[in-house]
Amino acid sequence: MSEASLPLPRPAIEIGLAAAIVTVEGETPHILVAHPPGSDVPALPAGPFDPLAHRTFEVGLRAWVREQTGLALGYVEQLYTFGDRGRGAAAGDAGPHVVSVGYLALTRVAGEQAPAGGASFMPWYDFFPWEDWRTGPPAILATEILPQLQEWAKAPHADDGQQIRALTREERLRLCFGCDGSPWDEEKALERYELLYEAGLVAEAARDGRPAALARGRLPPLGKPLAYDHRRILATAISRLRAKLKYRPVVFELMPERFTLTALQTSVEAITGRHLHKQNFRRLVEATSLVEPTGEMMPTAGRPAALFRFRREVLQERPAPGLRLGTRA
Repeated sequence: MSEASLPLPRPAIEIGLAAAIVTVEGETPHILVAHPPGSDVPALPAGPFDPLAHRTFEVGLRAWVREQTGLALGYVEQLYTFGDRGRGAAAGDAGPHVVSVGYLALTRVAGEQAPAGGASFMPWYDFFPWEDWRTGPPAILATEILPQLQEWAKAPHADDGQQIRALTREERLRLCFGCDGSPWDEEKALERYELLYEAGLVAEAARDGRPAALARGRLPPLGKPLAYDHRRILATAISRLRAKLKYRPVVFELMPERFTLTALQTSVEAITGRHLHKQNFRRLVEATSLVEPTGEMMPTAGRPAALFRFRREVLQERPAPGLRLGTRA
């Protein structure tokens, strides 16, 4: 066999595990981030999968999170596998290509147990300020995002043959960002981030050497970046959690054992980024039989508030016990 016919060496592949660990503190959803040494860009808790030490991906994920943050995870579900070439790769990088298995995890520990190892909780709207609609459309949409996306959508562009899309740029912009009469869909957090990345408007696109970003003289400050493709993983987690609230009682993984209906509504609003009508929300909770009164009251500045708990029997009573949220109030 001649040297020319020898098979080329295959690039090394490493399986990474990354966790978007969510908690709600007061009116704010938080995400747990690690702070890698020598970097001012935070990252999600992550580490490589070791098949000799970890029986499953989830076992490996829980081990890495405990090692890096000191936290023992409760609810965990796998999101997606992220393996795009070029995301987070540096010029001349000869290391293995990392394929990350992303996870969503929910915890109640914020404010009760400080993470170890330099990890900390940060508001997730620091990374996605355009996703919080609780007091109306965020100003950043009108001042920065929509004008530049509209300009990008109308600009002539060549089809590179790598991705055939059924929708035009203008159609994707309208559906993702609720333009021209289309409603804002809180579940499209990932699609919105991907559109901003493709248009070269987020810091990760410039870091990854995307032509659309490099062609811009200035990038708008559209939220804080995360290391590698971790903001994409976080966007996926936000979309998944917002959707899952409607057909699974996952919000109670974030609530204390006893809570008021006001606290429950505040947590749902924090996650979805939308304002909910108080009376409609309470009627919805009562109609779904997700909670039951404890018979206890919590003192407040006004009238005492009744305390409730999650009614676990609902899990056996019907297959999709979630909060079927209606239209935006």
